[in-house]
Amino acid sequence: MTTILTIAELYPDFEHHLIQACNFSTSSSTLTQSMQYSLQAGGKRIRPLLALTTCQELGCNVEKAYPIALALECIHTYSLIHDDLPCMDDDDLRRGKPSNHIIYGQAHATLSGDALNTLAFDILSDPNTNLDSNTCLQVIAEIAKAAGYKGMVGGQALDLENENKSVSLSTLESIHRHKTGKLIEASVVSGALVATTNANTISTLRTFGQAIGLAFQIADDILDVTQNSQTLGKNAGSDLRKNKSTYPSLLGMKEAQKLLLTTHKKAIDALDRLGLPFTNLRNIADYIVARTS
Repeated sequence: MTTILTIAELYPDFEHHLIQACNFSTSSSTLTQSMQYSLQAGGKRIRPLLALTTCQELGCNVEKAYPIALALECIHTYSLIHDDLPCMDDDDLRRGKPSNHIIYGQAHATLSGDALNTLAFDILSDPNTNLDSNTCLQVIAEIAKAAGYKGMVGGQALDLENENKSVSLSTLESIHRHKTGKLIEASVVSGALVATTNANTISTLRTFGQAIGLAFQIADDILDVTQNSQTLGKNAGSDLRKNKSTYPSLLGMKEAQKLLLTTHKKAIDALDRLGLPFTNLRNIADYIVARTS
């Protein structure tokens, strides 16, 4: 497998722009600190990386995709803050640090998640963005659907509803395609929308995004069993403790790993159909399968 370059290596100014995006609050300094605490906690930045890389590898100026990348990381970070709350997954460790609500309390954690979610669409709709209005609307629609009840939020609801239940493989896939996969898919598609209007290219890259989105979650399920909390940066074994169905629990570890490789191949096959190198997108797909956290 090829080792992927980090977002800091590929796009060294991304982190600066990310923190600056929520540095202008005139209301609560505690709210701003809470937002920045979770944004600065690190993470793989897979979603912004996918958006920027897709745009760039289609031959477009990567700066045009920066608002998308920032918005995606704001949404992803908000979802992690809310996921960790006692009323949801009740986790006290995230990215190797205390979860937001452990530091700032449940109320401010809830509000900082709300603020990051709405900040994402503030960034996308900024009239000073480099996106034309039609592309901007397409991107907003894509990300809103992926983040809301048709995507991530809907998947989280299904996940909660199916705790302590033995679910079918198709139900588990539906949960993961929505909870994790939709925003990853939208990251790829949004980056493509900036760079091209070719319907076949966008559709094929959507297929790639769907495959790596599912692969990401299958890998997460496997890592929850095989890695420790220090390596993961979050509480290992949490799926088992919450009696959640996972790919290893339904299929066994060997078959779960086999499904991961099959799903990865679907992603690579989609890129092959477009006849472009897509070197870094391939590296991201490889990383998703090979990562240890």
